[in-house]
Amino acid sequence: MKSRGSARRAAAVLSCALGLWGLSACKGKSDSTQAAGGAASAAAEQAPSGQGPKIVPGPGYNPECFAPWKQDTKFLQWTARKPPFRLALVNGYVGNAWRIQMVKTAKAFAKDPAVAPLIKEFKVVSTGTDVAAQLGAIEDFINQGFDGIVTLAVSPDGFDRVIRLADKKDVILVPFDNVLDTEKVMQVNEDQLAMGRQWGEFLDKQLGGKGKVLEVRGLQGNSVDRDRHVGFRQVMEAPGKSYTIVEVVGGWDDGKAQKAVADALAVHRQFDALFAQGGSTGAVRALLDAGHKPIPVATEAENGVRKLIAKHHEQGMKGLSLGQSPGLAAIAMKAALEGLQGKVLPQMISVPIPAADHTTLKDGENFFSQLSDNFFTPNEFPPCGVNISGVKIMNESESDVK
Repeated sequence: MKSRGSARRAAAVLSCALGLWGLSACKGKSDSTQAAGGAASAAAEQAPSGQGPKIVPGPGYNPECFAPWKQDTKFLQWTARKPPFRLALVNGYVGNAWRIQMVKTAKAFAKDPAVAPLIKEFKVVSTGTDVAAQLGAIEDFINQGFDGIVTLAVSPDGFDRVIRLADKKDVILVPFDNVLDTEKVMQVNEDQLAMGRQWGEFLDKQLGGKGKVLEVRGLQGNSVDRDRHVGFRQVMEAPGKSYTIVEVVGGWDDGKAQKAVADALAVHRQFDALFAQGGSTGAVRALLDAGHKPIPVATEAENGVRKLIAKHHEQGMKGLSLGQSPGLAAIAMKAALEGLQGKVLPQMISVPIPAADHTTLKDGENFFSQLSDNFFTPNEFPPCGVNISGVKIMNESESDVK
């Protein structure tokens, strides 16, 4: 995963997104970039079809929402079309809480009153962990004449054939979350490498450069697990550090992570810190069930683990919870819809990382005692007009829409 480029530009985009600057400053940036995007859109209407996106000058449309990954990220533009559009979500694995909520979020977003008029047809399919099955589903939607396809890639590579087919048919393909190792498509993600480093920096600060740490990996073979792991190890294995790291696999699933941590405790007895990419509620529960002493925990943003950190903070538990939001599905869908209308957009779109720790957790604000443990807390992206309530999300199902 590529790291961010200019810190100044990233800070500026994030400051606008979070409302840290005056409205006039952010509005000025937005107005100018929308005007640029609009002018470029007119030019795109004259572009020949069947060639995929053109590389065009920036800035792009609505940078408070669609922030470029780094300073030299290129900008793309497709031939402008009129809505409504046929849109599909091609998911892979659907066997954990994050994936289930992601599918539900996509369905809820497609029904949003501001979005529904842009969508003529919305389909959802989950293909499992087989790359060939996912590629086949994407190819099928392309051949059916769908305008846009958003996908969580099973693997970071192997998609060249469907990318070429999408370009030939003028279909916008938008990988998100588990993205591809290519610059040939528009992609949406949080910076997984930076996220791994933030978790590592938190634990390193708590431990002072030495100790025994349990690392609970995610779903093997995809870019998110890889990049989070790499970022974490960059901190923990830096010169001068003296950590012993025990690595287990939890598959981002509470049940699997809880068993993996319980098994590790049976062998190693004690750890000085825990890092769980996902399945965090189960991982922390395993510590509590074993009567383990309070230790620093670096976790994802499941509602359950935030409840546990808040509950046990007074007993000495310290925790940093970073969120890879299932709402990325909505941002990817919005990017596809804007791209189909000829807007200029970054090839790699960066979404800020929502964070909370033991000092900032607040019931009803960044965790919810009345909601399920399996609910992922960050789902609001005000700069993008994405604000889907937990009730609407949880009322949807994770089943395919055929």
